[in-house]
Amino acid sequence: MSATTPSPRLSDADLRDLLALTRGSDSVELKLTVPHAAHRSTVTALGMDPLEAQIRQVFFFDTPDLALNQQGVVVRARRVPGRHDDSVMKLRPVVPDRLPSGLRESKNMVVEVDAMPGGYVCSASLKARLGGTDILDVVAGTRPIHTLYSKKQRAFFDANTADDVALDDLSILGPITLLKLKFTPDELRQKMVAELWQYPDGSQILELSTKCAPSEAFQVAAETRAYLAGHGVDLSGEQQTKTRTALEYFSGAL
Repeated sequence: MSATTPSPRLSDADLRDLLALTRGSDSVELKLTVPHAAHRSTVTALGMDPLEAQIRQVFFFDTPDLALNQQGVVVRARRVPGRHDDSVMKLRPVVPDRLPSGLRESKNMVVEVDAMPGGYVCSASLKARLGGTDILDVVAGTRPIHTLYSKKQRAFFDANTADDVALDDLSILGPITLLKLKFTPDELRQKMVAELWQYPDGSQILELSTKCAPSEAFQVAAETRAYLAGHGVDLSGEQQTKTRTALEYFSGAL
């Protein structure tokens, strides 16, 4: 099961909007999902070593009918071996200049434009660091969901969700196990990231991405596209969204 987004070319109006959003963002992440049939050939062509990948585990929290996702709100917690676990409250789409100034200036707030073939979205993410067992305790039912989120995150949640939705009433959707590999190709000055999301039904999504400063976005996009195309990576396939695919899978299981 997968959620896909068609990849038409952006119109002139879309490009103008994209430029305006990037000017107010902290970074731009360029993303491409690789068709399933091309996973193995892409890994080989780009010289990726799966044994260098880091395993991660991601949990989402939403209502059974995905009411939060429909409002553009993503509530997530992530376990990472050898590092602090973390939690995220994400809102999308957003217009950077319209975010409250106090929130926009927070060191834990990141405003980023995600751009992919044929589409883009600007999101605001508020992050918090967690202890090593916090997420597992919530999953086990020994502590409430709201304890994974800071006071500022909870206020962000309340400001962008309906009054009748409470954090502790949300369903646990997950986990998703993923492999994350960072690598820097010799022919490209940009660091790239490959993420392989593995869903319980056996389906997978392989996403390639790279981050850059807003002022470099179009140059980096051109260089990255040329690099991938030069290695035979299919740039024309439908784009799958990792989070929405996960939410829809676990919502259906509920």
